[in-house]
Amino acid sequence: MLRRLWSAVLIAGLTVPVCPALARAGTWEIDPAHTSVQFSVRHLMINDVHGEFTKVAGTIAGDQAKPTAARIDVSIDAASIDTRNAKRDEHLRSADFLDVSTYPSIYFHSTKIEPAGAGKWRVTGGLTLHGVTRDVVLEVTTAAAPIKDPSGKMRAGGHVQTAINRQDFGISFNKSLDGGGVLVGNEIAITIDVEAIENPPQETPHG
Repeated sequence: MLRRLWSAVLIAGLTVPVCPALARAGTWEIDPAHTSVQFSVRHLMINDVHGEFTKVAGTIAGDQAKPTAARIDVSIDAASIDTRNAKRDEHLRSADFLDVSTYPSIYFHSTKIEPAGAGKWRVTGGLTLHGVTRDVVLEVTTAAAPIKDPSGKMRAGGHVQTAINRQDFGISFNKSLDGGGVLVGNEIAITIDVEAIENPPQETPHG
């Protein structure tokens, strides 16, 4: 999902040391070309089917001196779902699942950011999917310090994992199998690899 859903990992990019008297407030924008929002769900109780959302956008806004106060906002185009099967993707976009004609976007907005060890963060926020908002927790790992790309822009990135139950969001379509079990699992595992670009920061004096 998502964060991202899924850009939450980039909070690590806001933790570089700064002068105590001068903090840099800025915004990081997700780079869609270098960000992936992938998911997997159980099929026929025997195998995991994988997919992704190919259109994602978002920002991380905050002050390097106060990384846990950063604000993370992400939006995903629900119709951009891709499981490498056109017929299945059409069904997933229908009212049985995502109902993209009614709920075209998936949103994530952070409400709490906590350190969870060296290079790790725990980001809590509201995930809005299928018109329903529920709290989710994103586990952020392998968050690297920002680096300058060949064009001179600062970039940061990392890896995010979480899991949700689709029924919590009102997506309950299923079919029972003759031998027991169901067609589609309820738990969805989400993996996000995100990269973001820093906008020129504003210098904010602290008294």
